[in-house]
Amino acid sequence: MEPVIIVLIILVVLVFIALIKTIQVIPQASAAIVERFGRYTRTLNAGLNIVVPFIDTIRNRIDLREQVVPFPPQPVITQDNLVVNIDTVIYYQVTDARAATYEVASYIQAIEQLTVTTLRNIIGGMDLERTLTSREEINAALRGVLDEATGKWGIRVNRVELKAIEPPTSIQDSMEKQMRADRDKRAAILTAEGTRQAAILTAEGEKQSQILRAEGEAKAAALRAEGEAQAVRTVFEAIHAGDPDQKLLSYQYLQMLPKIAEGDANKLWIVPSEIGDALKGLSGAMGNFGGMGGGSGGGGNSGGTERREKPSID
Repeated sequence: MEPVIIVLIILVVLVFIALIKTIQVIPQASAAIVERFGRYTRTLNAGLNIVVPFIDTIRNRIDLREQVVPFPPQPVITQDNLVVNIDTVIYYQVTDARAATYEVASYIQAIEQLTVTTLRNIIGGMDLERTLTSREEINAALRGVLDEATGKWGIRVNRVELKAIEPPTSIQDSMEKQMRADRDKRAAILTAEGTRQAAILTAEGEKQSQILRAEGEAKAAALRAEGEAQAVRTVFEAIHAGDPDQKLLSYQYLQMLPKIAEGDANKLWIVPSEIGDALKGLSGAMGNFGGMGGGSGGGGNSGGTERREKPSID
């Protein structure tokens, strides 16, 4: 009985293994390549699949999602014979599992080598300055070549990005010095422009201020002159309206004489000949004070003027 039990156990195990091999569950966004006696039979899609155990075998399981593969820095020579290190990142997706399995031995390695060679061809036709400023152009050219070459492998290249472009250290130092010089130059130009603009604005402000000041002074002078003229007219009209006599005029004239003589610069002042008549009239009106008008004389010079020197204070 024991050999029979052993045989039954072996049969149960074989049946269990056969069931396991018969039922194949493929995850979503994946595919599997089935071979029968070493020859491609079909591609299993996502879900539950039935295969013939011990006859059909799973050759390869492929992820159909978009993949991101960074490649290590590659030395590339530019058109002006400078070596730069370029890091690239490839975004690709397997669209045909059968072609990706049978058309190329290792599509990852193939994409990497194709990227390196294409990148060297593209950069070799550019100088360093254009290489550093033409990332989009390099990306587009690299993607076009890769997409065309990988199409027969069942792979679609969605995007190609240059992660970093590193020129030699000496070139980096020279570029930094040049950029620093350019920034200093722009700063000096901006400072000069600011100073020039400030000077122009200051001059314009002073000019406008002087114009306004001159206009104000002119208007003030005109108003003063008009006021003085009005005052003279008012005084003149008041004098004529009051009908003053000769005595009042003489007295007012004597009051104005000290003001006429004011100032150290007034060395010479003129006394009208009519002052004698005025003094005579004033003397007659103030006869009680005695002899004030007698010494003044000067009546014989009627119609003329006398020049008298102002006594010097020195």
